[in-house]
Amino acid sequence: MAINTEKLSMILQNFVTATSDVQGAALVTPDGLPLGGTLPGNMDEERVSAMSASMLSLGERIGMELARGTIERIFVEGNKGFGILMGCGDDAVLLVLASETAKQGVLMLEVKRVISELKLILI
Repeated sequence: MAINTEKLSMILQNFVTATSDVQGAALVTPDGLPLGGTLPGNMDEERVSAMSASMLSLGERIGMELARGTIERIFVEGNKGFGILMGCGDDAVLLVLASETAKQGVLMLEVKRVISELKLILI
């Protein structure tokens, strides 16, 4: 699959800069390889990608064991903000990092919008 990584990076950069309270975003393969992203300066893209894939794998196993079906998203809430993992087609997962002041409903609308945009590039 030939992916236009330049266009992916541009979409992610625009998403992070245009969406209030979003601090970073990364697109990774289910195997944990980075496809593109814009993360806060102190984060290692490869390490974040690997952890995202691990979270996805564990979330899928939990969903199966608890008979919850296919996982739509994994949401991590901490005292300094949110981490959201959502599938972006069969070949990618989007990680979004948001501040603790983010309004979850608005944030999820924006995440779904950018996923639709990214999916067009990943086809």
